[in-house]
Amino acid sequence: MGRVVYVPGRGEMFLREEHGPEGSLPVLLLHGWTATADTTWFPVYPALAPERTVLAVDHRGHGRGLRAETPFSLEECADDATALLDLLRIERVIVAGYSMGGAVAMLMWERRPDLVGGLVLSGTALEWRSRPRERVLWRSLVLLDVLLRSGGGDGLVQRYLREAMADSPDVGELRAWVGGELKRGYFRDLAAAGRALADFDARPFAPFIDVPCATVVTTSDRLVPPDKQRALTMAIGAQEFAVDGDHDAPLVRAKDFAAAMADAVTAVAGSMEEGRVRRPASRAVRSP
Repeated sequence: MGRVVYVPGRGEMFLREEHGPEGSLPVLLLHGWTATADTTWFPVYPALAPERTVLAVDHRGHGRGLRAETPFSLEECADDATALLDLLRIERVIVAGYSMGGAVAMLMWERRPDLVGGLVLSGTALEWRSRPRERVLWRSLVLLDVLLRSGGGDGLVQRYLREAMADSPDVGELRAWVGGELKRGYFRDLAAAGRALADFDARPFAPFIDVPCATVVTTSDRLVPPDKQRALTMAIGAQEFAVDGDHDAPLVRAKDFAAAMADAVTAVAGSMEEGRVRRPASRAVRSP
């Protein structure tokens, strides 16, 4: 079920919510850039719901997410999510993030470690443009901004859906729905989100993450190379799971993606319940 929640000081946030067994650790799902909670997590909802409370939000400027007057930032997305958890009186949660949602999840831990009991990160990295090819890619976001402002994004969406259908015929039944979901975003914030993601760098604080972590590596990913995903796995001492898919695995490898995410969440929840913590680098030498 979905509902709109007014979060004081921030605005109206769209929330998917399914209550699981009493006392189970809830999981908060954070979607990727240009996507929505539903297009990223629709196969994962039923895989997680029998075991725990599942929450999912649309980030600001994405889907049904809040339309803020302040400039978009990943930090604001993290603060939106923590403000919502505070309003719902949730004291501890597993945060699962895909792609850009992984960056937001790590920032949630950095900014509110009291709320984040565990992390599950997929299709994401410590940083996004350390290589020349990546720097060229992210500079092209200026062109994306112009294209979105001119209304030329529809062609990109339809091309993507045609390619997705070629990879997975099952996507054909979802084409109209996915196309509609991807058109919900606000072009100004989508372009700003891409620029923010290009500047994101978790390397200064990732070694200090001290909660149980798991990663779900998309092993054929052409946007976030698997070696960069595994560098994240090593940096945060995560248990690794894998899906044989590209960056659109949540859509075209839906069943495999959902199973891997469910296994990763279960592993992190088990570590939390047993009281196991990661021994990070000493905070005494952490850079300001």
